[in-house]
Amino acid sequence: MASETRSLYRLFSAHHSLKGDTVSKKDTDEFQQAMRGTKPLRSEARVPAEKKKPKPKARFSRADERKVLSESLEDDIDTIEHGYGAALRFHRPHVGKRTMRKLQRGGYSVQAELDLHGMTVAEAKPRLTDFIEYNASQGKYCVRIVHGKGHGSGERGPVLKNAVNRWLRKWDSVLAFVSTPQVDGGTGAVYVLLQDS
Repeated sequence: MASETRSLYRLFSAHHSLKGDTVSKKDTDEFQQAMRGTKPLRSEARVPAEKKKPKPKARFSRADERKVLSESLEDDIDTIEHGYGAALRFHRPHVGKRTMRKLQRGGYSVQAELDLHGMTVAEAKPRLTDFIEYNASQGKYCVRIVHGKGHGSGERGPVLKNAVNRWLRKWDSVLAFVSTPQVDGGTGAVYVLLQDS
């Protein structure tokens, strides 16, 4: 039977191009007559149409975990500054820990910025008031305020930084604030989360 099928295939391919679209009624009848009495192959013996792809393995996951662990144990400039108590941190009771962690890491997009660095307290307060009220009314939820570290204040300590700390706590539109990472000013600046007032 198999040799008969092979000879039929040769005959068919010799007279017809496999690329052609037309098959005559006679060709179809001859093919069906040649296939009469054949049995289909069992489906268990067939090769699967598509192999299951192996699950991806993270080649570097353990090395990455070790690296993150070692980095977390090293003291960077932020950790040192926060350790000396120079960092500012405040949140309303309903603001969660995840939100504060994300804010502290700079995970929110800063939508506006105010630089008070070098101003006096009398100059800074109205500027900060206008900035907070305007941005809260515009629906901006994360802003950065640069107040400086207070190195120019001498023995008085960081005057403007302490004033900003007090003022921000009094506004209802301020949900939370925290000193920024070193790349955004360290303890000389704060990220502030706002709500519409």
